[in-house]
Amino acid sequence: MIRSVVILGPAHPYRGGGITTFNERLARELQTQGYSVTIYNFTLQYPSFLFPGKTQYADDTVTPKDLTIKRRLNSVNPFNWISVGNELKNLKPDLLIVRYWIPLMGPAFGTVLRRVKKNKHSKIIAIADNIIPHEKRPGDSAFTRYFLKPCDAVVTMSEKVMKDLRHFDPIKPAIQINHPLYDSFGEMVDKASARNVLGISQADQVLLFFGFIRKYKGLDILMDALGILKKQGRLNNRGTDPPIKLLIAGEFYEDEKIYQQKIEELGIGDSVMLYTGFISDDQVKYFFSAADVVVQPYRNATQSGVTPLAYHFEKPMIVTNVGALPDYVPHNKAGLVAEPNAASLAEAIQRYLELGETYFIPHLREEKKKYSWKILVDEIIKLAEQQVPN
Repeated sequence: MIRSVVILGPAHPYRGGGITTFNERLARELQTQGYSVTIYNFTLQYPSFLFPGKTQYADDTVTPKDLTIKRRLNSVNPFNWISVGNELKNLKPDLLIVRYWIPLMGPAFGTVLRRVKKNKHSKIIAIADNIIPHEKRPGDSAFTRYFLKPCDAVVTMSEKVMKDLRHFDPIKPAIQINHPLYDSFGEMVDKASARNVLGISQADQVLLFFGFIRKYKGLDILMDALGILKKQGRLNNRGTDPPIKLLIAGEFYEDEKIYQQKIEELGIGDSVMLYTGFISDDQVKYFFSAADVVVQPYRNATQSGVTPLAYHFEKPMIVTNVGALPDYVPHNKAGLVAEPNAASLAEAIQRYLELGETYFIPHLREEKKKYSWKILVDEIIKLAEQQVPN
C-alpha cells in the first residue's frame, strides 16, 4: 500500500512555471488524500550558461509552509547524483514520482533512480511532459533511454508523448491522463478591473499570448496573422468593430530583437502590448481575466500548461493543429483550431470575433470538468500499486 511519496523535480525557490507549479499542486493533492509527501528539489537545476531566461529563481524567497521541500540534487554533479540516490534508497518511499521534461536531466535522474531501485521497495513512476524535446540536441536519445530504464511505469499527458515513449520502449507500463487545471493562481477577476490594473482599454478585443517566448511557440506566426488582419482593416477601429490588441505576457527565451523587428516591419506596433518580464503567480489572474481569447500558435507541441490555465479562468482558446492541443481544445466548443500558419490563424481570429466569447463559455465549463487533480492522483496510485519493483 502506498503511504509515503517523494516527488523528484523542481519546486520553490525555482520560479513558478509549468513544472514547478505542477509539482507543488500535485504534492498538495497527494497530501489532501492522506499521503506523506516530500519534494526533492534541485540545488542547481541549470548551469547559468544553459538557462535562456534572466533568472531561475522566484522573487519571493519564502518556502511554502504547507510543503516539505528538500534541496538536494545538482543536475551536473555525478557525485551528487549518487549521494542523492543513496539518500532516497535508504529513505525507502513507497512511491517516487519523477518529472521528465528535457533530456538534459536524463543522466542525473537516471543515476538517482538506479540507486533507489536497489532498495527493492520503492515504485518509480515518471510523469513525462516530453520524451522527444521541442528543440533537439545531441545526446537526447541516449539520455532519454538512460532515464527510462529504471522507471517502473510512465504517465503521459498527450497522445504524442505516448507515441514517442513507445518509440523508445514499446512494453513499459504507461497510461495517458489529462493535464489537470492550474487552479493555484487565484480566481478570475472582473474583466474591467483586470484591464484597469494592466492599463488596457475596455473597448479592445484582446488576444493573449502567455508564457515563455521560444521559436516553437510560434509568436512570429501570430504576429504575421495580425499583419494580415491589418491589411484587411481589422486591427483598428473601423465602424462598429472594436480594435484588436495582442497582449504578449512572458519572458523572451531567445533574441527579442527578432520580434521587435517583425513588429516594425508589419506596422503593428500600436496593436501589440508587451509585458515581457517574468509574470509572478499573483499577476497571472489579471492577464487571463483581461483577455477575450488565449492564442497558442505553436509550430509543434505535446501538451501546454497554458491550456489548463485558460480552462481555469474560463477563456476560449485559439490553438494550432499540432500535438495534443486539438485534443484539449475541441473545435467550435472550447475554442477554435487553426493550422500553424498565419493565414489560418487570421481566419480563426476573425471567426472567434464573429462568434464572441459568450458562445464558448458553456462548452468550456463542461469540458473543464475532465481536468481534475484527484483523477490524476487516483490514476498514478492505481498504476503504482500494479507495479512490482525489481
